[in-house]
Amino acid sequence: MKNNIYRWEKQMVAGKLLCRPAFAPRLRRRSAWSRIDSGRVLQVLVDNLEGMVYRSAIDENWTFHFVSDGCRVLTGYTPEELEYSQLTSLEAITHPEDRVKVRQAVCAALEASGRYRVQYRIFHRDGSEKWVLERGTVVADESGEHVLEGFIEEVTEQVMRERQLADAELRYRSIFEDSVIGMFQTSIDGAYLAANRALARLYGYASASDLIAGLSDIARRLYVDPERREEFKRRIVATGRVVDFESEVYRCDGSRIWISENAHIVYDQDGEALYYEGTVEDITERYRARRELEYQATHDPLTGLPNRNLLQDRLHQAVLRARRQGRRGGVAFIDLDNFKFVNDSLGHGAGDRLLVEIAQRLRACLRDTDTVARYGGDEFVLILGDYDGQSDGLQVLQRLKSAIAEPFELEGHELQVDCSIGVSVFPDDGEEMESLLRHADAAVNHAKRLGKGQFQFYTSALNSAARDRLALESALRKAVGNEDLYVVYQPKVNALGRAVGFEALVRWDSEEFGSVSPVRFIPLAEETGLIGQLTWFVLRAACHEAANWRKAGHLDLRVAVNISPRLFRERDLAALVRSVLDEAGLPPQNLELEITEGMLMGDVQRSLAVLHELKAMGVDIAIDDFGTGYSSLAYLKRFPIDILKVDRSFVLECDGDAEATAITRAIVSLAHSLGLRVVAEGVERPSQQAVLNALGCEEFQGYLFARPLPVEALAAYLNAHPGGG
Repeated sequence: MKNNIYRWEKQMVAGKLLCRPAFAPRLRRRSAWSRIDSGRVLQVLVDNLEGMVYRSAIDENWTFHFVSDGCRVLTGYTPEELEYSQLTSLEAITHPEDRVKVRQAVCAALEASGRYRVQYRIFHRDGSEKWVLERGTVVADESGEHVLEGFIEEVTEQVMRERQLADAELRYRSIFEDSVIGMFQTSIDGAYLAANRALARLYGYASASDLIAGLSDIARRLYVDPERREEFKRRIVATGRVVDFESEVYRCDGSRIWISENAHIVYDQDGEALYYEGTVEDITERYRARRELEYQATHDPLTGLPNRNLLQDRLHQAVLRARRQGRRGGVAFIDLDNFKFVNDSLGHGAGDRLLVEIAQRLRACLRDTDTVARYGGDEFVLILGDYDGQSDGLQVLQRLKSAIAEPFELEGHELQVDCSIGVSVFPDDGEEMESLLRHADAAVNHAKRLGKGQFQFYTSALNSAARDRLALESALRKAVGNEDLYVVYQPKVNALGRAVGFEALVRWDSEEFGSVSPVRFIPLAEETGLIGQLTWFVLRAACHEAANWRKAGHLDLRVAVNISPRLFRERDLAALVRSVLDEAGLPPQNLELEITEGMLMGDVQRSLAVLHELKAMGVDIAIDDFGTGYSSLAYLKRFPIDILKVDRSFVLECDGDAEATAITRAIVSLAHSLGLRVVAEGVERPSQQAVLNALGCEEFQGYLFARPLPVEALAAYLNAHPGGG
């Protein structure tokens, strides 16, 4: 064998093999080269390559003249068994289906550059099948005959990985093409890149390709209002996605329909926007019905004035406008005096006609910035959108009183009515409809007590609702400061029902308010800035409890803690997590931090940096409530995520119709192709677990297994459901 290596070394120099360029600079420095044992260097290089170096004849068996020792691992044969086909040949161990492909690659190299690269299968001596990549060159040997010299290495793992990804993409493409919902990809500048058959049918095109060709300019060819495309882009740039984006669009035949779009941006690895992708739904009938229902829901059927629902929106807009302009506005509560006598004497029909006439008079007194609504019965509410103070408001109110006081001709009778008016001012007396109306109502009651037929302004004082909220905030602040809250733990189990971990959830029992729901106090903690302190309380408690599990022998149990968006943006988040772990004596691999998809879509680079810091510690990262959009897949490829928690809305329907199951299957499949562990949350029925288990979910969480447990109940649960070490 040594002679073979030496001979092959000389052939490399004479035949200019591929490895020669690595030594060419040294050949030019002859004095340095003369001091190096080139044979030994070449021997070490060849022996340590993961693959085999070879020279072979160009014949029917690819007869080896030389092969390196790497052939032992690659093929299972020794060099002596392969050289000159002593036991077998390269042609013999090549998969029959790939032999023609290999020979064509070599023949093409003979006619062109002399180099070739071909991937094919071989059979190992033990009968197993391997994928290999061969890179070779056609050269002349010492006698001038054409031979092949090159290198063959195993690429089985790479091929299998590529096939798994291709299968996942094929399944996703199948969902894309066969979905009954219109799906698309568009370029940033407004051209369709891809569309499915459902979208083509929706827009009236014969095929997806016709749609792509016919809608080259989405802004002008699709949207009735071209500005909708710009609004679409503004929204998606601001938040990374659009949800329920409604627009009127043209179909192929020029007719119009209303659509709803859900879309997101897909980024490359450098954070550059590549394209938009999403779904489209025809909502024409729903839109028209909704408009009719909205009118009925927002307008009084008798007078045609806005009702309470629309009043709230108009008041909200007026408050925002006043805030932007640094001005004030007013809410006037109008109560007709002695209206009951009209109903009692002339009947309800006459009373209704009187209300209609008063509504018309009030509407005639309005400025463009004002709104009048019927609040109920004989009560009206006026929003004064812009005034400079009480004197300005008095002029408007006096005009209203004068209009109402004009005589009415009703049922042959001339009637004259008056009204009492109470006024609250925003932002002085509040900025929400409830508080402003309550204050205005208090003012109108005061006006009635003073003798009716006049108006009064509210004098500000804390109402009971404000006092209650203030008391709740104070109690929460005290509870968080004194750590008067507690943590419960909801189990997560594997397919066998064994516990693999718990999710930590905070609870609060207040002496003053009783058991307060997290739905109530967690948003309050977000608003008041207490959420950071609250999250750290849960994190510390959870890590100390998980450390106790390890002491009890449950070494592999993991505890999951939700991280608030505010805390996620902290620059020293990783350092703070490390300090809690060190304090509790808990290894990082026993901790999972759950974040939401929305937390990744703001400052992408910042999010990446924080997650990489946490991953470097060994902490697992989970995406909570996944599945609300297709965007997640693009983000998951970029971020160092370990766990995907399927949103409970998909879990709820997974044992229902085939389409819901198909979407869940696609999510699980794509998650697995990215190497993520899948957790299904909100499992409540055995049928849901059976479907999710068949789809490949690794872990399950929900009331089917257990409700959140207090600390003292964990030991009994773990004894009944052993796991985690």
